[in-house]
Amino acid sequence: MIFHHPLPLDVDASSASGIRPLKMIQAFEKLGYEVTQVTGYAKERKKKINNIKKRIQNGETFDFLYSESSTQPTLLTEKNHLPKYPFLDFGFFKFCKKHGIKIGLFYRDIYWLFSEYGQELSFWKRNIAKFFYKYDLKKYNELVDIVYVPSMQMTKYTPIVNQNKFKALPPGHDDYESFVAKNITDKIELLYIGGLGSHYQMHKLFAVVKKFPKIHFTLCTRENEWQNAKSEYELSENISIVHKSGDELKGLYANVDIAMLFVKPQEYREFAAPVKLYEYIGKEKPIIASKGTLAGKFVEENCIGWTIEYEEKALEKLFKKLLEEPAEAKLKQENIQLLKIKHSWEARVKTVEKDLIV
Repeated sequence: MIFHHPLPLDVDASSASGIRPLKMIQAFEKLGYEVTQVTGYAKERKKKINNIKKRIQNGETFDFLYSESSTQPTLLTEKNHLPKYPFLDFGFFKFCKKHGIKIGLFYRDIYWLFSEYGQELSFWKRNIAKFFYKYDLKKYNELVDIVYVPSMQMTKYTPIVNQNKFKALPPGHDDYESFVAKNITDKIELLYIGGLGSHYQMHKLFAVVKKFPKIHFTLCTRENEWQNAKSEYELSENISIVHKSGDELKGLYANVDIAMLFVKPQEYREFAAPVKLYEYIGKEKPIIASKGTLAGKFVEENCIGWTIEYEEKALEKLFKKLLEEPAEAKLKQENIQLLKIKHSWEARVKTVEKDLIV
């Protein structure tokens, strides 16, 4: 198979946009595929594309092409963000299509259509970027067989592309270890791992946690994001702020009872499928999530935690209940154990394989 991504792969990536391409490649390889990459900046991609074209012209066959889009428009992914190679990637897609190779592409998000997008950019830069985002969608509609999205809810915001092309392919996890389901003891350990800022607001969580001495909350986020937001949050003795990633997270998860996605609902959150939701599932951690978010809907539908209104009283009520009925968390964890195999990265690539092999 051919794996396309219009940027270099980053083995040290800490953001979802960098982690996902690596996880998908690893999962394809685990499934037994020989993965031929078209990744890197344009000059590197061009060499790889020319090599693949020769191989195809010499009679070699590929089962399918799978692409992970960038958060930037495809033509603006160079370091200087100039469209120096305007026909490279979509010309390659056209070549593959002509040679009977089916194409699936994961379209990451539609944030550029929201009013918050590009507020730090000039009027011209913002509108040039939007032009190229629309150009991407035009080309996807012409050339791509299946446009994968984090959730089907996102498709109602996505213009240009034929709705029949869309299919959900949310993030996954690669934690196949089984954990022993346990009751909460006399103290509850909460954990949130991920971004902090306008899209991840947790002010009400902070306000409530400090009222419960038997509850301890650890927030793990990037140091720069905490520095930017810390003036908005009041710390207490039972709240810890850490900046860890990679293997360091194993120690954080070890003693956690409940994972948190109790964030302020926003329109964008109605269709955003956070990677951390699936990481929590992999670690078999029950989840507290907010109503009005896609994560909250998933948690509620699958009985793997508690989905409540984003209100202090609702969270206070839940904390009291959990302290009084600690066995409830164990039941939620047992539900996760039944669910988790369906949401691994390997399960995601099996979906792609089933969709794209003729």
